[in-house]
Parts: sequence; C-alpha cells; structure tokens
Amino acid sequence: MKYLKPISIKRTKPFLLYCEWQDGFSGTIKLETFRNECPCALCKGEEIAGKQVAKPIFQMMTPGKNDLKSLEPVGNYALQASWGDGHNTGIYTWEYLREIFEKFSLSAKQLEELMDK
Repeated sequence: MKYLKPISIKRTKPFLLYCEWQDGFSGTIKLETFRNECPCALCKGEEIAGKQVAKPIFQMMTPGKNDLKSLEPVGNYALQASWGDGHNTGIYTWEYLREIFEKFSLSAKQLEELMDK
C-alpha cells in the first residue's frame, strides 16, 4: 500500500508527536519511540542483498538524545529528523513513518495520563 504524505505533524507536548494522514488515520507517539525507531544504518544496522553487513551500534542515553530539534522534508518522500545530541542521519519515509505510528500510537488512556504531566 502506498502511503500518502501526512497532512499534519505537530508536538502536543514537548515529548509527544502527533501525525494525521489524508485517509483519516492519526496517532500520537512518544519522541523517545520515534528516536528509537531511527532507520539509519548506525541505529538499525545495514543490510546488502539480505545479508547484515553492519550491526547497529549500542545506543547510549546521551543528553538531548530524545530532544527533537527539527523535521525537514527530504524530496517528496520522507522526513529527516535532527536531534539534540547532533544525530541527524535518519530518514523516515512516509511509509515507514506510517508504520511507526500504526505500531506505537498511544491509546486514549495513555494519552490522558501523559497530558496530565
């Protein structure tokens, strides 16, 4: 399935990211989750022809790691995230972004609890 570009991406809290698509799907995830799902070779490893050629590097908690500084468009197919610790090599395609939101969107109860913080 080809995913359309999101129509809205915004922070609802400093640690939450909300995204809405044209087909009516929307969700909210923690920025920590978004960072943990960074698709770059450093974070996820690298495969060539189905063989893993580089393993992911152990991710340490560094100051600013989950502090999203910016989301910049990459062509008409993705977003590139820049983080407070200087990491900026992850390119989230629209399809991958949708997968993350479908898999990790917070429930209404979880959001209610977090919104009180």
